Amino acid sequence: MKVEVLGHASIKLTGKKVVYVDPYQVHVPLKDADYIFITHDHYDHYDEESIQNVRKENTKIIVPTCLKEKENQLVVEPGHSYVIDSISFDTIPSYNIQKPYHPRGKDYVGYNICLEDEFFYIMGDTDRTPEADAVQTDYCFVPIGGTYTMNVVEASAYINDLHPKVAIPVHYGSITGSIRLADEFKERVQKDVKVEIKIGG
Repeated sequence: MKVEVLGHASIKLTGKKVVYVDPYQVHVPLKDADYIFITHDHYDHYDEESIQNVRKENTKIIVPTCLKEKENQLVVEPGHSYVIDSISFDTIPSYNIQKPYHPRGKDYVGYNICLEDEFFYIMGDTDRTPEADAVQTDYCFVPIGGTYTMNVVEASAYINDLHPKVAIPVHYGSITGSIRLADEFKERVQKDVKVEIKIGG
C-alpha cells in the first residue's frame, strides 16, 4: 500500500483501489479516486475543487451527516460500522473536548478503514477522546498542530498508548503548527512505533 499525505490532512492510499481522505488543494485533474472519504465540512477537509479533481465517473463519496445535502453515495454517523463494496470501515467520533471548533454534536467522524488486511485510522480534527482510545489500528494519521486538535505532546502520548505499527502526523505546517513539530513528535514517540513524516520530511 502506498501511503501519501498530500499536505495538511489530505491523505491518499493507493493499492488495489485508490482512496482519498479529505483531499485538499489538489489543483490538477488526477481523476483516479475510487473512494473519497470526508471527515467534516470545514474548508480544509471538504474542498470541492479538490474533490472534482480527483473524482472520476464512478467514484464513490462517503460523507458525515453535516454534508448529507452534498453529492454522495453514503452518509455516515459516528460510532458505526459500514461496508461499501468490499471496503469495511468504522466511524469514530471526532470532536474537541474543551475547544469550540469541532463540537461533539456536529457528528464529525474519523475513519478506521480496512484495506488489504490492514487498518488505517484517519482521525480527523479531534482531541484525544475515549472513543479514540478504544480504536485498534495499524496506521494512525494523528493531528499534532494544536489550536483545533491535539497538540504534539497530547498526540505523542496518545500514540504511545494506542501503539499502532505506524504513526503519521498530520494537520501541521500550514494552517496551524510549525513544520518542526513533526521532529518533536517523532522524538516523543516510543521507538518501537514507526513514525513516518510525510509533511516536510
